[in-house]
Amino acid sequence: MGVTGTQAVPVAVDRTGGAAPARERVAGVLAVDGGNSKTDVALLSVDGEVLGAARGGGFVPYLVGTEAAVAGLVPLVAAAAAEAGIDLAAGSGPLVSHVSACLAGADLPVEERLLQAAITGHGWGRTVAVTNDTFALLRAGTAAPRGVAVVCGAGINCVGLLPDGRTARFPALGALTGDWGGGGGLSTEVMFVASRAEDGRGPHTALASATAEHFGLPSADAVALAVHFGSLARERLHELVPVLFATAAAGDPVALTLIERQADEIVRMAVVALRRLDLLDTPADVVLGGGVLAARQPLLLDRVAALLAAQAPLAVPRVVDTPPVVGAALLGLDHLAATGHGSVPGAQERLRASYPRGRRPRTA
Repeated sequence: MGVTGTQAVPVAVDRTGGAAPARERVAGVLAVDGGNSKTDVALLSVDGEVLGAARGGGFVPYLVGTEAAVAGLVPLVAAAAAEAGIDLAAGSGPLVSHVSACLAGADLPVEERLLQAAITGHGWGRTVAVTNDTFALLRAGTAAPRGVAVVCGAGINCVGLLPDGRTARFPALGALTGDWGGGGGLSTEVMFVASRAEDGRGPHTALASATAEHFGLPSADAVALAVHFGSLARERLHELVPVLFATAAAGDPVALTLIERQADEIVRMAVVALRRLDLLDTPADVVLGGGVLAARQPLLLDRVAALLAAQAPLAVPRVVDTPPVVGAALLGLDHLAATGHGSVPGAQERLRASYPRGRRPRTA
């Protein structure tokens, strides 16, 4: 079934070539969570102690190319190593036993392979595994590598994972592959219904006046023209998501319909992933994250919970605000345990305790 079906998780690549390389400087994991808006790096020992961390800008290989995106990780890895008292320029051998990188833009197997090769080339780990950043959210929200996650941020994506390494996922290429929703989709729909309400092609909605008022312009049409001529950055349209929720909370039927549609999309993806992994008839976590879901808007979450209860009664929805880099790190520890490189009791708990509701690593 290709990338839309059930797959094995990407295999970690070992580039030692059968030789006896210098011993890694940390018996542990270099975890990378590369999202669209920010990148977090954490260096941790096999017992779950965080030795160093750093934060940088978004990871966008689809804009700058694979090599440039991975090159952007270099100062973050150096900063995390420096916090751990390690000078990467001194000595030889890999920094860690394993690199676990969960990255935006790793949507297709070929993209995972390209990113994996680029990271391997920097020599940071004895082995390297790359997968999509939604897997970091999933693992951050579960006690074991088992369940489904839906991320609803700027866009929308869903993945599932079983302890044996099988995964369920979608191509996640936007409208080209049938995706709708997230902050981008919602803000575009707000503009669509607001403009049509103003010119008479669509039903009345308070979103028209709310959109104009939010940007201090006379009409939704004026907002559209401001974006078109560049006086209003297109990225600012994401500010319409909280406007949508406020308008829906006031009872506007058009706004409520958009939120119901978003909830339906979230649940459709989750149920398909649960079905592919044979998890519909057994208790399973459905981890919810990303800016739209993490805002914990009752109108959206209540609808998601109701739809899940009807379609997947044993699923347990969980909104997670644990930093996804924790999930990338846990996937790394899972790999070390599975390959016989050590499973230290309490490592997961020790790692999670280092990130109470979002430890803020220093910016490199």
